Amino acid sequence: MDLSLAGLWASMGAFAKGIVVVMAIMSMYSLTVMVSKWWSLRSAQKETRKFAPEFSQFLEEDNLTEAIKLAESYKKSHVALVLGGALGEVKPLIQDGSVTVSDINSAERAIERNMLLEITTLKRGLAVLATVGATAPFVGLLGTTIGIINAFTGMAQSGGGGLASIGGGISEALATTAMGLLVAIPAVWAYNYFQTKIDNLTAEMTYVSKEMIDYLIKGVSGEFGRSRFTREFNASSGSNAPIT
Repeated sequence: MDLSLAGLWASMGAFAKGIVVVMAIMSMYSLTVMVSKWWSLRSAQKETRKFAPEFSQFLEEDNLTEAIKLAESYKKSHVALVLGGALGEVKPLIQDGSVTVSDINSAERAIERNMLLEITTLKRGLAVLATVGATAPFVGLLGTTIGIINAFTGMAQSGGGGLASIGGGISEALATTAMGLLVAIPAVWAYNYFQTKIDNLTAEMTYVSKEMIDYLIKGVSGEFGRSRFTREFNASSGSNAPIT
């Protein structure tokens, strides 16, 4: 029996070939999601590292117009998307000096809305990885079951129990099992990695948003300008260098 990949493919029945094709599609789909998600998270972190010092500089100068424009220009930074929308809502109130507790609450709600939208965007595609990781072994197991059935069918037709009569079915069963595991394992690894990464980004957005609220609260007493927000914002973005 030819045990090469081409030989195994040629010896498989139509059902087993269908299982392999389905798993190949699942693998390609999950790999596409992995690459796309990795690139988007990398771009978000890269833009945030650039956005943080520029944004804090505009806050130091109380230049909210430019701060909002800057946030709008960084389309991939999760922090920029969260803070830009909140600043846009409270900008008129800050500029006329009439910031109240109610206005701060409005800013908090705006931040929460933006965070929910951004978290939803960050998690997009994870369901695919979770589904592939959970179902690929069972799809392979289905092929395994059919392969075992074919092995016993071959045994019954030949009237004996020799290796030649069951070898094709057994090899078919093992091939689909291996294929299911090869598809599922990378998907599970990627899902756990991206889930942890998104949890870290969510914590970063929450932390920076709280500092943004602290900055706005200081505006009630007319204390706009460079504050602890700029230092904490820089620290939360993973930079040890001071913002200048």
